Amino acid sequence: MTKYFDSKIETATREEMQDIQLEKLKKVVAYAYANSPFYTKMFDKAGVKPEDINSLSDLRKIPFTVKSDLRDNYPFGMNAVSMDKVARIHASSGTSGKPTVVTYTNNDLEMWSECMARLITMAGVTNKDVAQISFGYGLFTGALGLHQGMEKVGAAVIPASSGNTERQIMLLKDLGATVLIATPSYALYIGEMIEKLGYAIKDFKLRVGMFGSEASSPEMHHEIEKKLNVISTDNYGLSEIVGPGVAGECLEKCGLHVNEDYFLIEILDTKTFEPVEDGQYGELVITALQKEAMPIIRYRTKDITRIIPGTCKCGRTLRRIDKFQGRTDDMLIIRGVNVFPSQIEGIIMEIPEVGGQYEIVVTRENHMDKLEVSVEVANGDLLDNFKKLDELRSKIKHNLKTVLQIDAVVKLVEPLSLKRYEGKAKRVTDLRDLSKG
Repeated sequence: MTKYFDSKIETATREEMQDIQLEKLKKVVAYAYANSPFYTKMFDKAGVKPEDINSLSDLRKIPFTVKSDLRDNYPFGMNAVSMDKVARIHASSGTSGKPTVVTYTNNDLEMWSECMARLITMAGVTNKDVAQISFGYGLFTGALGLHQGMEKVGAAVIPASSGNTERQIMLLKDLGATVLIATPSYALYIGEMIEKLGYAIKDFKLRVGMFGSEASSPEMHHEIEKKLNVISTDNYGLSEIVGPGVAGECLEKCGLHVNEDYFLIEILDTKTFEPVEDGQYGELVITALQKEAMPIIRYRTKDITRIIPGTCKCGRTLRRIDKFQGRTDDMLIIRGVNVFPSQIEGIIMEIPEVGGQYEIVVTRENHMDKLEVSVEVANGDLLDNFKKLDELRSKIKHNLKTVLQIDAVVKLVEPLSLKRYEGKAKRVTDLRDLSKG
């Protein structure tokens, strides 16, 4: 084990961890109330004072913080420190409107690096590794978050950034990268291009993949493992909280361990917002327990997951959350049925005759929702065999109907014909005018 396995924290009893969390919760609530004009106003409006928080369950007295709060207070209205204390500024990769700006003090950056170093160690990475970071550098938190964590562990870092996939592959091979960091969809594309360019995967030294920044199914990770010959691990975070570093998989790959001494999590029913039992799915709400520049309390992530009961085989007692079903704002309601894109991905990835790329289009014709799924075939020769093509299309359609309980139009297209993404993949296009009902 490296020094970034903190046995006092990572194997703490539930009572010990709750004591740590309560102590930090009281401090961060008092700190936010005293230093953040946003939280001072929120607490006063809700009739809550810091001294009212005497147990972890008292957290529910505090209203939620939501993404629009950050946008409404753009750029620095959520800060609890003056700008001379700010060491770095990041922003979300939002697709519309103003970005959500996040600030960090030097202490925040050190906390973030510590969180990342733990998760990197969980994934089996050491100071003997060479890590290629194929996230885009810039305001996005992913690249620099993993970068500083890798440096803390002592791994050599290749800051490749994203794009120019042929060059990425050249660097992976020539520089002997043992760790790849990217979005799952981009990692899969790199694997496809390695095959297309005629390389043999045995000529690469890759052994670990640390993937994040977009929802992905276990089936997609299995496909990446086959193509890149790596252990494919998932990690989770969001810029509003800190960036990557909130939770990540260990080598047992049975859930994402939460850095609980820094992040207090709640899983709430999506309709009532009451806590659900361990093992039940709900929306993840996070309170950052040790942030100076921009404290965040009870942040609604809109991510759907559950707490996995029991203790991990790795020996860590940190609570584990499951891979995400999707987001409440990504969920599609089609003919009254709740559909997550991750469900469709899981179905597709289990069929060996198709590749890992797909697109979902939802339309409305004659007041009826229509779901269309385009999928690449793994072998382009199949497109000339109409009988096998029809059998494959029928198989996918049947499997979608079995899981989703709705009919879908399935289109099979040539390999490498669907759009690839170097960052977060955009899988869904919803062309319905839902305002018309």
